[in-house]
Amino acid sequence: MNINQLDTLVMISKTMSFRKAGELLNLTQPAVSAQIKSLEDEFSTVLVDRNQPVSLTDSGRLFLEHAYRILHTVDELKQRLADLENTPQGQINVGTTTSIAVQVLPRVLSYFQNQYPLIKPTIHSMTSSQIITAVENGTVDIGISYLFDRSPHLESSILYYDTFELVVSPAHPLAQVTHASLEDLVHLPFILMSPGTAGRRFTDQVFKEMNFSPNVVMELSSSEEVKRVVEMNLGVGVISKMSITSELRMGTLKMIRINELEISHPVGILYKSGRYLSTAMQQFLNDLKGMPQTHFLGSE
Repeated sequence: MNINQLDTLVMISKTMSFRKAGELLNLTQPAVSAQIKSLEDEFSTVLVDRNQPVSLTDSGRLFLEHAYRILHTVDELKQRLADLENTPQGQINVGTTTSIAVQVLPRVLSYFQNQYPLIKPTIHSMTSSQIITAVENGTVDIGISYLFDRSPHLESSILYYDTFELVVSPAHPLAQVTHASLEDLVHLPFILMSPGTAGRRFTDQVFKEMNFSPNVVMELSSSEEVKRVVEMNLGVGVISKMSITSELRMGTLKMIRINELEISHPVGILYKSGRYLSTAMQQFLNDLKGMPQTHFLGSE
């Protein structure tokens, strides 16, 4: 069964003539007869009484009711597809880290809610390495992550730059200084992100290059957890500067500059090369790429 056959049956019901139906549909009379015969064979019933005047059988009238429904559904689908081309809409699955989800995405999602209310992003929190895998296998549509790794299967674009900083409680002895060296940290307990996270990968690399072995007493899965434990003065932490803007402003954490950590890291969007991009995804990507860095950084 195809849509043309349904159109033909509808036209016959209106004209009660194979010839007139053919003229209106730009088909020959034999072509009209063949389409109706094909429908009748497929459903093992007689739809049209060929005696003059032509009329629909009981089966034909029942079939016509459903034909109208099907054609209406097809028209609605065509309209919605056309609307999709003109009005970005649809679900987008975004994979990102916890710190980005908490600190950056609220501003981004607020913008999209105002500009494109029919785009519905769903946020999935994961580590940077998990984001790459999820974008590659299609579990998420778009990743927002630190761009430490490059994949030949992924397209990327930088949104802004971040650093990882040493933070302490205001009650910690180091809180009295603004700069410190790694030597000052030798005997201090460290609260670090768990292995596999962007911050931990970076700090491990720096410490290895400097031949520094931190006294790690706790490994936590999110920057939010690290911040809360450091605020309790249970150790020093190394986390994203972006994730501590509120705490620095409120004075619940103090940032200590360590020269070896002063490296800017790109944060950007990732999506699979060559994949189909819906109108919603195209709009989401284009607007993200066009946002100034200040939109992501906010105010400290």
